[in-house]
Amino acid sequence: MTRCPPHTTDTVTLDAAQPDLPPDEAAEATPRIEAIQRLKARRNAVILAHNYMAPAIYRHVADITGDSLALARRAAESDADVIVMAGVHFMAETAKLLNPERPVLMPDTNAGCSLAESITPADVRALRAQYPGVPVVTYVNTSAAVKAETDVCCTSGNAETVVEALDSDRVIFLPDRFLAAHVAGRVSKEVIRWEGRCEVHDRFTGPQIRGYRAAFDDLTVLAHPECPPDVLAEADCVGSTAQMIDYVHRERPVRALMVTECSMSDNVAAEARDTEFLRPCTLCPHMKRITLDNIEAALTNMEPTVEVDPAVAEGARAAVDRMLAIGR
Repeated sequence: MTRCPPHTTDTVTLDAAQPDLPPDEAAEATPRIEAIQRLKARRNAVILAHNYMAPAIYRHVADITGDSLALARRAAESDADVIVMAGVHFMAETAKLLNPERPVLMPDTNAGCSLAESITPADVRALRAQYPGVPVVTYVNTSAAVKAETDVCCTSGNAETVVEALDSDRVIFLPDRFLAAHVAGRVSKEVIRWEGRCEVHDRFTGPQIRGYRAAFDDLTVLAHPECPPDVLAEADCVGSTAQMIDYVHRERPVRALMVTECSMSDNVAAEARDTEFLRPCTLCPHMKRITLDNIEAALTNMEPTVEVDPAVAEGARAAVDRMLAIGR
């Protein structure tokens, strides 16, 4: 297992002219895509699409693509009047934290996250009481209310840097147990873990990956650190979604297996045409709640909007800002 090199860009440059939708899907999607493009122009809206979005959204209506934090930061740099989050609820909250004056539309407010839902603000307060004085590092894949209870946020790409920067020989790391274990193996501090998990990445297994390797001797395996340790042990590159995308574009492997949400391989394959992608297809049911239909409806009705209580927002924003002060 090796760590993927730091990513060089937050987003992928898309070539929408490249065909990537089957003809029947393209015929059905085209009227919706055209309607969304008209609505974006009328509303001066920007659509943020996470790397796990379906290709019709990711490649044909998104203006900014990338990891959750990168989406919010790029939105803050735009001159859009309206922000649409094609992702899950905690991502829309993060976009609101960094863009407090602009409406943030969430096409389906029930698009949640098993990892974010694995911990509550009360859980964080209980951990602080159990480990007084130990700093709390919180993965960005959490609610704003949880972020507000913690000291500093991190991403899957900068978690080790953030942990090492803290002036303490122990840290509490929330909420993903596998990302925490990965970080613990690469830093000089004791890492106290929470037992949260991502229901998508938790499904992969080491024997499954070894089976793919046995079938394809030229296979490059790229895995997200939310995967179990036996999966990461089989990987050639462990990193965030942005780091994996960068790796494929830079190294141009003959055959690749991205051990993460299935749609990401579809999206990268549309650009990295020289690489054959194997797809152990594990879909995120929460991400798939976002559709062209509900994006169009959100822009038409200017709802649902995501709001963050100002008291919560202040603490959550401070945790994100502390991370950004340490480094991306």
